[in-house]
Amino acid sequence: MVTELTDANFENEVKKAEMPVLVDFYAPWCGPCHMVAPVVEKLAKEYDGKFKFCKINVDDNPKTARDFGVMSIPYLVFFKGGEKVEEIVGAVGEGVLKPKVDALLSS
Repeated sequence: MVTELTDANFENEVKKAEMPVLVDFYAPWCGPCHMVAPVVEKLAKEYDGKFKFCKINVDDNPKTARDFGVMSIPYLVFFKGGEKVEEIVGAVGEGVLKPKVDALLSS
């Protein structure tokens, strides 16, 4: 399951998460975001209970987007222990995301 984030719940859902987290910053009008979403959903099912997958609509949640300096979407951010550890700007496939998820789980 992919958790829908808001400015209000970002801190609790991401910064205080017990496991590593991937946050997908997106907008409904963004074509490349629509290419990334099914990959994130597939990985969320595959890593259920081990890795948390979230998405946040930058139009509806401008504070969080501003806090992270989001200039282009999709913008994918990996967190571990509540800290940002890696980011990817632009549409990427499973071949890019899955190894990063695996690396964070094994570190």
